[in-house]
Amino acid sequence: MSSSLDQLKATGTTVVCDSGDFATIDKYKPQDATTNPSLILAASKKAEYAKLIDAAVEYGKAHGKDIDEKVDATLDNLLVQFGKEILKIIPGKVSTEVDARFSFDTEASVNKALHIIDLYKEQGITKDRILIKVASTWEGIKAAQILQSKHGINCNLTLMFSTVQAIAAAEAGAFLISPFVGRILDWYKAATKKDYAAQEDPGVKSVQSIFNYYKKYGYSTIVMGASFRNIGEITELAGCDYLTIAPNLLEQLYNSKDSVPQKLHAENAKSLDLTRKSYINNEALFRFDFNEEQMAVEKLREGISKFAADADTLKGILKEKIGA
Repeated sequence: MSSSLDQLKATGTTVVCDSGDFATIDKYKPQDATTNPSLILAASKKAEYAKLIDAAVEYGKAHGKDIDEKVDATLDNLLVQFGKEILKIIPGKVSTEVDARFSFDTEASVNKALHIIDLYKEQGITKDRILIKVASTWEGIKAAQILQSKHGINCNLTLMFSTVQAIAAAEAGAFLISPFVGRILDWYKAATKKDYAAQEDPGVKSVQSIFNYYKKYGYSTIVMGASFRNIGEITELAGCDYLTIAPNLLEQLYNSKDSVPQKLHAENAKSLDLTRKSYINNEALFRFDFNEEQMAVEKLREGISKFAADADTLKGILKEKIGA
């Protein structure tokens, strides 16, 4: 019998590697790869990436009027260098994240995204192989709408914890969304002091709801479940468009022969009784409905803060190297 990983792929799910480590990506042969500041920070501490960091530092030294601008230039270059190397391994796309500090600034997010695409272009990489990753705030969703419609740049809306965010993202024409499964589970376990079987996992149920809504109403936006805590969450979402999976869980699937039947079916969603909603032209309604979901509000805030903190840590490392 084939591995659970191969069975998962056979359900129609595209497997994405949630890692910045090249060897890991090469081992599991994913279609795409997704990175974030936390993953790049972890990878940057490994000796084998010293050359990439050194090259980015040299680039940064030559760009920017002051140390802060040089650090920003270095980080942008480093993210692109990682993306470039990852694209040598995978056949599909790599996600590169806009600085979390811009999560509430549409114009800054758009400008940073255009800059990242220009840096990739300098490396001979076309925009069709890049996903610009922005947080699923109102401002991030509007930035994605501009990037998709005016610039033809595909976006990955990350830090997604609610159907409200998902509906607005689809209306904005986002190429892909990343609803976070494990972080939703974390919140509910802390709030209710109970454990959840995979079938009752609130993170799994959130992605199932989003998937069914999209398929019911014919949205082309790809649903990519993310942030998994265990194999059960992954197998319960077999048949989802994409799943981005961390190396330790990919290894478990790779070594397992357990059966992975398809759980999500696009055709089954057509007959579901789901109320259609619209947010993209109603900021007040978006904010009100999103604000009604305590879990989503708290996890979005926490996620933005964590990504920003890891980016700051990475900048600190680069700043020392530039100064040296």
